[in-house]
Amino acid sequence: MAALAPCLVFRAWAAALLLACVSLAAQAQAAGEVLALTDTRAHVAAWPGVRILADQGGHLGLTDVMAVPNQFSVPTTAANTLGLRKEAVWLRIPIAVDAASNGQWLLDIDYAVLNRIEVYVTQDQRTVQQAVLGNLQPHSARPMASRSHALALFLKPAADYVVYLRVNTTGAMIVPITFSKPMAFLPRALAEQMLQGVLIGLALCLLLSSLAQWVSLRESLFGKYALLVAAGLWFSLLQFGLGAQFVWMDNVWLELHSAGLSALLASTGSFVFIEQALAGPDRHRYFGRAMKTGAGLTVFFALIYALDFIDTHTVTAIVGTLGLAPALMGMPGAIARMRKGDSVGGYFLLAWLIYFVTTAVLIGVIKGQVAANFWTLHSFQFGALFDMLMFTRVLMLRSKELHVTAQRAIVERDTLHLLAHADPLTGLPNRRELNNTLESLLQHATPDYILAVYMLDLDGFKQVNDQYGHDVGDELLIAVAQRLQGHLRSTDLVSRLGGDEFIVVSSGLSHVDQARELGQKLLDAFSHPFRLNEQVCNIGLTIGYALAPHDGNDGGSLLKRADAAMYSGKQDGKNCIHRGEASEGLT
Repeated sequence: MAALAPCLVFRAWAAALLLACVSLAAQAQAAGEVLALTDTRAHVAAWPGVRILADQGGHLGLTDVMAVPNQFSVPTTAANTLGLRKEAVWLRIPIAVDAASNGQWLLDIDYAVLNRIEVYVTQDQRTVQQAVLGNLQPHSARPMASRSHALALFLKPAADYVVYLRVNTTGAMIVPITFSKPMAFLPRALAEQMLQGVLIGLALCLLLSSLAQWVSLRESLFGKYALLVAAGLWFSLLQFGLGAQFVWMDNVWLELHSAGLSALLASTGSFVFIEQALAGPDRHRYFGRAMKTGAGLTVFFALIYALDFIDTHTVTAIVGTLGLAPALMGMPGAIARMRKGDSVGGYFLLAWLIYFVTTAVLIGVIKGQVAANFWTLHSFQFGALFDMLMFTRVLMLRSKELHVTAQRAIVERDTLHLLAHADPLTGLPNRRELNNTLESLLQHATPDYILAVYMLDLDGFKQVNDQYGHDVGDELLIAVAQRLQGHLRSTDLVSRLGGDEFIVVSSGLSHVDQARELGQKLLDAFSHPFRLNEQVCNIGLTIGYALAPHDGNDGGSLLKRADAAMYSGKQDGKNCIHRGEASEGLT
């Protein structure tokens, strides 16, 4: 027994030493890595030194947490993000200032939508500096009027400090914390500001352009695209702090609700835009109804969220479900279009691929599964901009399609008008168009502004038609129409009534003799033979005409007088011109 005593004492001492070592190790781990602030390193990432303590009841004060440093633990989430938390969280960061440092540093938390951040800089359990940051603080009350949450620190060289942060927010607790020298912080802040200016400026240009197209073309697809762009723009303004800095300033309601509302608005825009862009005869009959139902649901959730009936965490779950639905529901239609060689389907699939990847990255950051850094925090913004550019291409193709459809409609309309108002053989106005034109011109006929109506009948046409056939006869009628038009003014009307009868209407004649001279000119035009493709034909004219207002004031009576005069000319030997005057009466 005596021999075992030293051995037992040794074992007890070893166990105590091991327990002490474990305890010291645990304390060291709880305390976290001490961040060395030296002026030779312009930026120091705080995450390696961050340890956290959840404030479950929301009643822990600075004195409470300083008394229990061993209760702080290493974050189990990815770097710079603590995920979605409903409770407040204390962060503990020990720092050591180099003896050669001038002590001027900036604490920066580059995630603009954190609601409230209480900052305490302590030395030897005493608070030497404190401030309140967060997007719910009025800009006039913030230590620095910056886009992010920044605070100037006044530290002593060769001194040790512990920085405590109490973070409380309704959204994701993303905390990319850095300690920076002022002259190094400003260029980085300016670069981010310029980047946001370019990206937001581009989104604004797309928004204004789509709105202008919507108004000018009256095409609702541009309005739905504008809704998508507006949602993405709103989200970017919130996410990167420019909205609170320049747009809605100190509006607390917008700061609290913009994230959820912009996400729901984006989902609404996706439903209605994809539903119309992929419209076609090959889509499922319930596709449109399902997409409109999805859009209605997102609008409903946006309304009750705006009225605070649901919180941000609920909206996050809703967007995580409904937000992907438009792409998933539209994917079969896009694939079908791509298989048919329609590039619209390919653009949609490419846009959705980028959307799924960037959304997954952002959701990973929000849930604390993916580290928060420049690329992951900007991934959704870059992806949304890429999607907008792809959808712009879809709009261009859609506009081209609409233009082609409109041109086709115009051609069909003109063709129908031509069939209704023109002679199908010669292309000259038919009787309907003649009557409309006569009615219009007669309103301006006066003794000094005479309207002449000529009835023309071809002499010898029947013999040509019988001798050479209807094809040659048709060819001759076309040549007659062209010759008549060639000997008249551009304001004169040549019409074919049918067979070999033509009507000429000439307005604006200053005297009666001028009407006779025009008729004689037409007779003379037929003194030369018609040289067709295979035949040479000689035909003449017999013309009867009447004048308004001298021989009548309505188209019907003028045509009858001209027709009677033409038949009178036929009886007198043809190839002549006769006037059907009012004094001759009508039989």
